[in-house]
Amino acid sequence: MKRLVVDLMSTIPHLRLPVTARARLISRAPAGWETVVIDALTVSAGDGTNRVSDETLATVTTAEAYFGFGVPAPLLEVAGALRWAHSASAGVGNSITPALRASGIMFTNSAGVYAEPMADTVLAGVLHFTRALDFAVHQQAAARWDQLPFTSATTDIREISECRVLVIGAGGIGSAVARRFTALGCTCTGVRRRPERGLPDGFSSVAGPDDIDRLLPDADVVVLAAPLTDASRTTLDAARFALLPHGAIVVNVARGALIDEVALLAALGPADNREGRLRGAVLDVFSTEPLPTTSPLWAHPRVLVTPHVSGVSPRRHWERALGLFEDNWRRWVAGEPLRNVVDLDAGY
Repeated sequence: MKRLVVDLMSTIPHLRLPVTARARLISRAPAGWETVVIDALTVSAGDGTNRVSDETLATVTTAEAYFGFGVPAPLLEVAGALRWAHSASAGVGNSITPALRASGIMFTNSAGVYAEPMADTVLAGVLHFTRALDFAVHQQAAARWDQLPFTSATTDIREISECRVLVIGAGGIGSAVARRFTALGCTCTGVRRRPERGLPDGFSSVAGPDDIDRLLPDADVVVLAAPLTDASRTTLDAARFALLPHGAIVVNVARGALIDEVALLAALGPADNREGRLRGAVLDVFSTEPLPTTSPLWAHPRVLVTPHVSGVSPRRHWERALGLFEDNWRRWVAGEPLRNVVDLDAGY
């Protein structure tokens, strides 16, 4: 009997395996397989964890497949029969250890599972600034009726279709972002590591990472949707913020380390005036999480902060996550190529 170990009892409630999903994984096991679901809690934040419960370590010793949040390095020390691991996280940086490289295990991830709600968050964040909803929120809190900020040239209210959108990271998330903006009349350019692979859905054009500096001066909106690798770290720094047109909006739903936060604050300018280059920043991820209470990003009037929740979708998440895993499980049993195989050298 072959064994699948499911280690998805997240400490974060909305990512914790529901009872119905547990029953589904047990009932849909292929012939000759058993599904063992771990009851101990595990960490699911970011790229998963390298901590693992005693229950998991005791159960995984004879497992052929593992479904968790990443692949904890200590697990590999005892999982001698493990041949395939699937991560419920899209990011996998913490899992790419020397032990994983040496193991020969097939490693797949959940890239694309979170794309639709994240793209909704990106669109909502951009509209927050293009339609001056930041001013509306402050005025409502003060019970103040004042149309002047909405008609002032410095507020830079505009229609979304006027925007030229640059999406850095043209994978599942980036493509979902582009489809939304394109449908609303925007021009969307994508940046992908290998542009020769063609034009992803939703984009009017695609370029490589070496073209970012050339593209930034024409970008009214820059969306960071790329995985964190050595090459993508600090994609937006002071030099690149200086290339953006005045009034640009920056969105980060990928990883906090893709932005130099000190340089971002400088580009936003002082909180008490509008002399900065950027109209606003939509930030769901940060270099340190939780974002420290002392961070000036909390109080800056042109920053919209959400606490790493852009991918939350309680009604749809497990439908997508299990659909991807079960398709890969079927492929594994049939000896077919798997979806979302992680490139250990690229880092995603």
